[in-house]
Amino acid sequence: MGNHDPQRSVEAVVRDSYGRLVSFLAARSRDLAAAEDALGDALCAALETWRDRGVPDKPDAWLFTAARRRLTDHARRSAVRTEAVASLRVLADELADVATAEIPDERLRLLFVCAHPAIAADVHTPLMLQTVLGLDAARIASAFCVAPATMGQRLARAKAKIRLAGIPFEVPSTRDLPARLDAVLEAIYAAYGVGWDDVAGADPRRRGLSEEAIWLARLVVRLLANEPEGHGLLALMLHCEARRAARRGPDGAYVPLSEQDVALWSRALIDDAERELAVAATRNAAGRFQLEAAIQSVHAHRAVTGRTNWDAIALFYEALVQHTGALGARVGRAAALGNAQGAAVGLTALDAMAATAIAYQPYWAVRAHLLAELGESEAASDAYAHAIELSEDPDVRAFLLERRTARRTA
Repeated sequence: MGNHDPQRSVEAVVRDSYGRLVSFLAARSRDLAAAEDALGDALCAALETWRDRGVPDKPDAWLFTAARRRLTDHARRSAVRTEAVASLRVLADELADVATAEIPDERLRLLFVCAHPAIAADVHTPLMLQTVLGLDAARIASAFCVAPATMGQRLARAKAKIRLAGIPFEVPSTRDLPARLDAVLEAIYAAYGVGWDDVAGADPRRRGLSEEAIWLARLVVRLLANEPEGHGLLALMLHCEARRAARRGPDGAYVPLSEQDVALWSRALIDDAERELAVAATRNAAGRFQLEAAIQSVHAHRAVTGRTNWDAIALFYEALVQHTGALGARVGRAAALGNAQGAAVGLTALDAMAATAIAYQPYWAVRAHLLAELGESEAASDAYAHAIELSEDPDVRAFLLERRTARRTA
């Protein structure tokens, strides 16, 4: 037994081992909710026991043993869970000497379970945050602006579906892996987006979610090292995270990427992102996240050259449009063309998508900028008005309003 602080030790185990223990127990008991409950009870017991007796040398092994006992007791009390009891007996035999055994890391299986097609897409991200990272439902609900009771019900239904439908805890076959991995990566990116929206980290509902998402991406890269899109997603998020300190001015005002002070960008995170992108490139299988990361890489190079290579960005956006056809990619391509080849070229590209972009804020923001560059003051003012109306971030609204006013008085 050690003399570590019990609270800090439990927190460390939750971070490092929660998902590993839950996935290992759930895969064998075939009941994710019961595995979580058993581990939760074990964590409570650990706080009491470790406070009196000290923290064991292998706290995750201690927690595993306590959780397995609770899970076995739960299964025995349920007459319909005799099959689970048999599985847990096998589990006990597998790790009879749990004090010295190495508990396998099966979190990758759990990630694929959370993003299974049978689970509603809007629950993929919350389910990962709860089962793999151990975040409580109330915090997840708050971050996604949903009532706690509603989020709790969604998560409970998803876990029941996993159990009743017999969704297997397994990494998909080679044939099914790309589509399933895309769902996992999309869910992780969604978590990052929720935290990214809280630029200053002032919203307690969203604080830390960006870091949690990056941690999940690192987990995927570690457990599925040969898949380039995992490296691409991690590179993309690291490039974005590197610029967090520059996204707002001293007064909290929004600062667009092209005007950010590169001295505030994190060189360490940029270097980390570049390493991940280089690894992805060796696989010769460019995907959406790699292309988006490549675009951010070109932007990051401004810290070295003092200029942005818009021709390169336009080429990457062209590839992204060919790959996804997404509206965001097409608007990004138009903006890049406007910077590389002139505002008129960019505006022509925007005109081609006008019918489908009427409610898309970035379309109007880029359109306003390009019209202003062409001296079309009235049309630019109208476009700015649309962009302002569609902006959810008050700081972005204030920035656009200032630009609109400046253009009208120039």
